[in-house]
Amino acid sequence: MILSIRFLVIVAILFHSGIPETLAQSQGLEIGNIAPEISLPAPDGNFISLSSLRGKLVLIDFWATWCGPCINEQPLLARLYKKYGESEFTKAQDFEIYGVSLDTKKASWEKSIRKMKIDWIQVSDLKFWGSPIAETYDIQALPFNVLIDERGVIIAKNLHGKALEQSIEILIKK
Repeated sequence: MILSIRFLVIVAILFHSGIPETLAQSQGLEIGNIAPEISLPAPDGNFISLSSLRGKLVLIDFWATWCGPCINEQPLLARLYKKYGESEFTKAQDFEIYGVSLDTKKASWEKSIRKMKIDWIQVSDLKFWGSPIAETYDIQALPFNVLIDERGVIIAKNLHGKALEQSIEILIKK
């Protein structure tokens, strides 16, 4: 755990200290790559693309209503969103969560969003594990997340609990 936090600190410092943009030219899931595009419908049917959030620190949160650990993580995400939603980061304007649900039933997905009072972005194609996004992001288990910087570059993956909060805190403008 300590090693992964130290690694994240080093990566955050490197990517926010002027390393040339050319390091972040490829797409994929490796740290330093640009996160693959996602454009899916929100509950209201309007499509929201990940790239529309450029300029912000974004946590892409893959979850589902049938996933117990995902549901258990939502209160932490709500706290982080409230705490950091309008924070100033070293380069990013603010913090956003882009929730991607791997559900199949729109009614249960919408009910969970209301019940848990999720007020950050939520999208889904309602295709469960058959979603092309699940394949693109090579999701093997839920919950899964990817933290991207203001340029859409992956700076961390699959952080939860204290490690996630500490990672965001490192990027706050002091």
